[in-house]
Amino acid sequence: MKNALVVFNYNAGRKKAILYKKIIHKFLLKRCSLFKFVSIDELDNTDLNGYDTIFAVGGDGTVNKVARIIAGTDKILAIIPSGTANLLSAKLGIPTSLKKALKIIDKNNIKKIDALNINNFPSFLRCGFGYDSDIICKTPQSIKNDFGYFAYFLAGIIFALKLNIRTYDINFDGKNIKIKASCIIVSNSANMYRNWVSVGRKNELDDGLMDVFVLSTKNPVSFFIEFLKILLNIKFNTKKTKYFKTNKLMIKNNWIACHIDGEKMKLKNDINISVIPQILNVYSK
Repeated sequence: MKNALVVFNYNAGRKKAILYKKIIHKFLLKRCSLFKFVSIDELDNTDLNGYDTIFAVGGDGTVNKVARIIAGTDKILAIIPSGTANLLSAKLGIPTSLKKALKIIDKNNIKKIDALNINNFPSFLRCGFGYDSDIICKTPQSIKNDFGYFAYFLAGIIFALKLNIRTYDINFDGKNIKIKASCIIVSNSANMYRNWVSVGRKNELDDGLMDVFVLSTKNPVSFFIEFLKILLNIKFNTKKTKYFKTNKLMIKNNWIACHIDGEKMKLKNDINISVIPQILNVYSK
């Protein structure tokens, strides 16, 4: 690390990121010949030339925005998790403690990770349809501000009581399947609720594969049984759940609402998802 740009989301994690600035400044004084601090709102108008390391101080939204800009370059992403979920940092083994996160960066262990290309939109976490989309897109920001990550847990219970079924046409590995599902999750990083739950099987960020999870139940009791199986890592294909890995996937679409890395989307065309192998350099445990 020679020259660093530090991108802050000052509103992340109940404005916790503001408290980090002084410590990060002291950290960089000892290690860099040049560094600069900018807000996430200034990033689009900031020249990244000359910086080898880009810090993202905030939640997954901040991390994903920075990652999309520097993916495919030699620049290294340094994550300082200070948001609500911090899913990518959790998958990389980066603690939420600022001092411990800086120690990870200081070890200079750099990992190359995959991304998903979703209709030409890069994704480093996951996209979700149905139930997963409802949780991410319909949980009010005010509740997230008051309850933090627990807000998603509460929303998960509420939306599980009113599951809706939709028919999806899916094509992968030369197979065409038509399936009725209340939830489909396509993941690069399959961890949820930090690292407590994973909807993938042996999911890795650099394996060149996406993890696909399909839930086909409308009954809340059946849903909670399937969710318990996920918690206990009992993951096998049944009439109600399907798990598979692939590097390319297409979902026939009729204006499906979804989320991509927590951002609400409504995709008009058929959804084409492919893996972009090892496109991002990032500090990892």
